[in-house]
Amino acid sequence: MSEGILNINKPRGPTSHDLVDQVRALTGIRRVGHAGTLDPLATGVLLICVGRATRVAEYLAAGMKRYRARLLLGIATDTYDAEGKITAETEVAVERAELEAALDGFRGTIQQLPPMYSAIKHQGKPLHRLARRGETVERQPREVEIYELALTDWDPPECTIELACSAGTYVRALAHDLGQSLGCGASLAALTRLASGSFSLEDSVSVEELSSAAAGGRWTDLLLPLDAALSHLPALTLADDEARRVRSGQPVPGPDAVNNPQGLARAYGADGAFLAIVAFDQATKTWRPRKVFAPPEQ
Repeated sequence: MSEGILNINKPRGPTSHDLVDQVRALTGIRRVGHAGTLDPLATGVLLICVGRATRVAEYLAAGMKRYRARLLLGIATDTYDAEGKITAETEVAVERAELEAALDGFRGTIQQLPPMYSAIKHQGKPLHRLARRGETVERQPREVEIYELALTDWDPPECTIELACSAGTYVRALAHDLGQSLGCGASLAALTRLASGSFSLEDSVSVEELSSAAAGGRWTDLLLPLDAALSHLPALTLADDEARRVRSGQPVPGPDAVNNPQGLARAYGADGAFLAIVAFDQATKTWRPRKVFAPPEQ
């Protein structure tokens, strides 16, 4: 069965959905999805789930992200990036020390207002569709976490920053808000996702490499196992009788979920085969299958 995760180095231009369609065309597999959207302007790590790996997409999307972003000060746009309509132009009279001080205000837990040009839905409709019709609706700020934020280059009116952040962070909005705090406006000129969870840009493959592998019938060599999406969860190795129960969707006793705030674990058989995602039930002190990937034994 062809299933697993493709770590694709997305080029600038196509949407994340475009690359999903391309993977479908190259592999002949219909069950394909991505984990964590990248805007057309953005490049870098795009995780594409093939086959049953689509069932772990939510765990991939929830992982910490690392980005390198180039910002243009003095130019504000309606999309907060270089692809939008310019809404304001201001002369930039910002010193590096001012920029560094402004960045201090964006480290840690912050409130971020999602941009109108985003996939967030309002009454069932994506905000970007409303924005393209000239509509603006009230949005609620969301709490995001900026774990790391560093200025790596300053060449006025442009600067480059690198950051590590929680899922759901809009780097475009960060650029916009930084520009507002500096009083000159700013927009995102370029963005590269350096990592998503444990998947890095260094280990990604280009679309051209995938196409070449598919032409040679070797594309499955590029697949990473679906449980690679769960490397942040502890692993449980089950005895044969316990493995049979989990494969049938039944709970099994096991060690308490100590120091595991999610209460989830990866379950493996004695032979090392990945069986399921299991959740600890405090009431019964058992691990209950959350998602089973191995079929019941006949």
